[in-house]
Amino acid sequence: MAEQSAKKAPEKKPGKKKTGFFQRVSRFAKDLRSEIKKIVWPSKKQVINNTGIVLGVMAVVGACVWVIDWLFAFLRGLLLGN
Repeated sequence: MAEQSAKKAPEKKPGKKKTGFFQRVSRFAKDLRSEIKKIVWPSKKQVINNTGIVLGVMAVVGACVWVIDWLFAFLRGLLLGN
C-alpha cells in the first residue's frame, strides 16, 4: 500500500507541438488580416456628424472652464483688493 501512495513520474501529455518563430509570425499575420476585414468603417456623413459633435462639446467645455476661471480670478481680486 505504501507503494501506491508514492508519486508517479509525470506522464507526457500529447499536447500541441511547438511551432517555429516564422510559423507563429505567419499565423499572427493571417489572424490580423482576418480581424481587419471585420472592421466596419463609418460613412463620411457619420464622420462629419461625430466631428461636429466633438467640436461642439469642446466649445461648451472650454466656455465653462473660461467662466469658472474668470469667476475665481474675480473672487481673488475681491479678496486681495487688487
